[in-house]
Amino acid sequence: MTTALSHYLESIRANLRIDPSEEREVLTELETHIEDRLQELKEAGLSEEEATETCLGLLGSAKLIARQIYEAHSQGSWRQAILASMPHLLFATLFALNWWHHIGWLSFMLTLILAMTIYGWRRGKPTWIFPWLGYSLLPVAVVGLLLPYLPWGWSLLAIPFYFLLASWWLFCIVIQTAKRDWLLSSLMLLPTPIIVGWFLTLAPNGRFTQDALQRVAYFAPWIGLSFLILALTIAAFIRLRQRWLRIALLAISGLSTLIMVAYYAGGRLSLPTLIGLVLVLWGLFLVPPLLERWLRRSGKLKCQEQIGGGL
Repeated sequence: MTTALSHYLESIRANLRIDPSEEREVLTELETHIEDRLQELKEAGLSEEEATETCLGLLGSAKLIARQIYEAHSQGSWRQAILASMPHLLFATLFALNWWHHIGWLSFMLTLILAMTIYGWRRGKPTWIFPWLGYSLLPVAVVGLLLPYLPWGWSLLAIPFYFLLASWWLFCIVIQTAKRDWLLSSLMLLPTPIIVGWFLTLAPNGRFTQDALQRVAYFAPWIGLSFLILALTIAAFIRLRQRWLRIALLAISGLSTLIMVAYYAGGRLSLPTLIGLVLVLWGLFLVPPLLERWLRRSGKLKCQEQIGGGL
C-alpha cells in the first residue's frame, strides 16, 4: 500500500474513537476493501499514482469516513447501558434506602467498584467501564477527607504529599482515558461537581460533624435523585450514536443536576460556589479535548522524529 493510503488509514484511525477490539476489525476490513479497489483501478490501466489518487477521491474525507464508522459502531447494547449506569444506580439506591451509614454496604460497594474496574480494564477498556473508573477514585477522596482529622503537625505534612500524589494519580487516569477518547474522560468525571456540591452543602466547613450526618439523612432522597439522573444520562449516552448528541446530553444533564443540587440545598450553596462548580463542569468538556490534541500532536511529532532519524 502506498504512503498516501497509509496516511489516510492512520488519519481514520486517529479520529475513530471506538472500542479497540472493534477498531482492529474495522480497519482490517477497510484496508482490504481499499486494496481490492486499488487493484481494480490498476487492472483498468491506471498507474500506481493515478490509482491511489482516484481511490482517495472515491473514498472521500478521512474524518467523514471516521465519523460514519463511529456512528455505525458506537452505539452500545442495553446490557452495556445497564453496566455503565450501574455504579450511579447503586449510589442512588444507597441514599434512597438510607443505607449510606452502614459500613457493610459502603465496603461492599467500594469492593464491587474496584473489582468491576479491574475486570473492565483487563477486558480491553470497553465504554461501560469509565463510570466505574470514576468511582474507583472515591477511596482516594475519602483519604483526603480524613486528613484534617490528623494531629496538626501530621496534617501539615500529609496534606501537601497527598495533594501531589492524588493529582498525579488523577492525571495518569485522565491521560490514559484521553488517549482513547476525550469524551470518555468527561463521562468518567461527570459526577465530580455534583458530589462536590453535595459535600459543600452537607459539610460547609470541610468536616463531617454530627450536624453534617443529620443533614445527610435529611438530603438523602435528593442525593439519591441526583445519582438516578446521572444513571439515566449514562444509559442514554451509551445508546446514542451521534457524538454531538452525546456531548450535549452530558453538558445539559450535568448543568441541570447542579441546578437541582443548588435548589434543594436551600441557600447552603452560595452563588459564587455554584458558579465555581459550573466552571468545573465546563472544564470537564474543555480540558480533556485540549489534552487529547496535545497527546496526538506529541505522538505525531515523535513519529516524524523517528522517520527523520531512519532517513
